[in-house]
Amino acid sequence: MAEENRACAKGFVDSTVHVDVKEYYGKVLKNTADLKSNACVAPAKPIPAFIRQALKKVHPDVTARYYGCGLVVPECLEGCRILDLGSGSGRDCYMLSQLVGEKGHVTGIDMTEDQLDIARTYVDYHMKEFGYKKSNVSFVQGYIEALTEAGLEKSSFDIIISNCVVNLSPDKKRVLTEAYSVLKDGGELYFSDVYSSGILTEEIKNHKVLWGECLGGALWWKDLLQLAEEVGFSPPRLVTASIITVDNKELQKVLGDFKFVSATYRLFKVPKGNIKPCQVIYNGGIIGVEDNFQFDCQNAFKVDEVVEVDGEVATILTHSRFTEDFTFQPPGGSRESCGVKPKAGIVDPFELVHQLEKQSPGSATGGCCSTQSAACCK
Repeated sequence: MAEENRACAKGFVDSTVHVDVKEYYGKVLKNTADLKSNACVAPAKPIPAFIRQALKKVHPDVTARYYGCGLVVPECLEGCRILDLGSGSGRDCYMLSQLVGEKGHVTGIDMTEDQLDIARTYVDYHMKEFGYKKSNVSFVQGYIEALTEAGLEKSSFDIIISNCVVNLSPDKKRVLTEAYSVLKDGGELYFSDVYSSGILTEEIKNHKVLWGECLGGALWWKDLLQLAEEVGFSPPRLVTASIITVDNKELQKVLGDFKFVSATYRLFKVPKGNIKPCQVIYNGGIIGVEDNFQFDCQNAFKVDEVVEVDGEVATILTHSRFTEDFTFQPPGGSRESCGVKPKAGIVDPFELVHQLEKQSPGSATGGCCSTQSAACCK
């Protein structure tokens, strides 16, 4: 892919990658049926009833122009300020609008005018549908590598979500840096994306169709760990993962032996190294996970069960929006432990898929795509 750049508004350099992606998602694709791979299929995990209900209220025109796959919906959203990176036609924003409530707010940012036109057309429709007196959704044209240049304030969001969009950026570190900047202290980047089994060749990286289909720009999963540390985030917590298969023979020939996985990680903007392991008790009550809260692939919390967590998880729970939902006590505290001890963290999404396949052969693992998806894109 050519390295020529052209200047865009407020000084950000709009590379030919951005131009190609905008062309692909703004002009080439008119609806989900135009995708060249069997992407954007239903997620492998069942969608909770309250989210299904929220999705039903999203206008069909918005859903038809949405190119994401699966859902990226963290827990404990009421009253939160959320930013959706690469919000596209706005489906997730309108769904999240209902989950944060009228006192919360959802901002969508996208670089593609055609997608934003669809999203903005239906703001009034959705606010009326939700029964809100004033809008709690807004859309901004801009780049996920230049959030502050797009007018988003530093330290202003509780949560940032992204559904298979980061791979479309030629500068992943800048995306993470900007996300860190606009998050509040204790805030979370909860995102699903495509990762590769190794550093991709230049041929793959320069392939326009593979890039548009979210494979050519896939990050080697180990690089995510390094980038997160460099930017200042807590070590990534792996939530789900599923293998991506490519059924197109021509594309598979270019890809060779590289494997791809869709995976969801959660990264937090919290202090480092200050909290020791401790025992926590989930108080319950978070909508959708009232009795059992699956924090990541290693840590699940049942109501009133004493669980010993490592220092990283303890830091996150004590400094994030989840702090009111847990009771904390030091190891060997007054309440008797139920024997639930910290587990060694899994950060390799391919390892997680392997473990899950051993537990349940042939099953999908609930990432942003099913095991039959060729890619996941927005």
